[in-house]
Amino acid sequence: MSSRLGSVLSVRDLPVPELGALVLDGEAYRVDDCVAPIDQAAGPVIRAAALALELPPRLIAEQHSAAWVWGATALPPVPHEVCADISARTRPPLDTRLTMREVVILHEDVAILSGMAVTTPMRTAIDLARFVEGWNAEEERVVAELLAIARCTVLDCARVMNRKRNLPNKRIALERLTGCVPAV
Repeated sequence: MSSRLGSVLSVRDLPVPELGALVLDGEAYRVDDCVAPIDQAAGPVIRAAALALELPPRLIAEQHSAAWVWGATALPPVPHEVCADISARTRPPLDTRLTMREVVILHEDVAILSGMAVTTPMRTAIDLARFVEGWNAEEERVVAELLAIARCTVLDCARVMNRKRNLPNKRIALERLTGCVPAV
């Protein structure tokens, strides 16, 4: 019986020098702290698979980590941003490579890719618009890309936010989302 390696390899599969050698030999490319064989197309499924190998279960990739998974940013954030549903009964990881918060999250705000829970592109765009402190042109570009991936408009985002009572930073999010869309 032969054992087959997965589509994404981590230190659980091979030692760090071996992973590095695969990249140097042109057999694999880096995906965060993992590598993927060059015959695997880069995309959300591969990036989510890499995160799934590194993150504890019950955590959901959100904000910049979700933007990276969806392909709105080229590089993964450091630290990764994750959340847990307030009802998930999970412990915060003692990992300095993660920032975690507990949130109220609806089932429709989460997509499962390669076994990894990731906030949807629309939810990710809304969260970034609501919570990013250093808002700048790059953040606008990322959110605009997420809106394009989600195939949604600022009006769609406003409708989603208006269905939620007492949503913090709703007004600033609407202003930021509006600034991400080019004037017609």
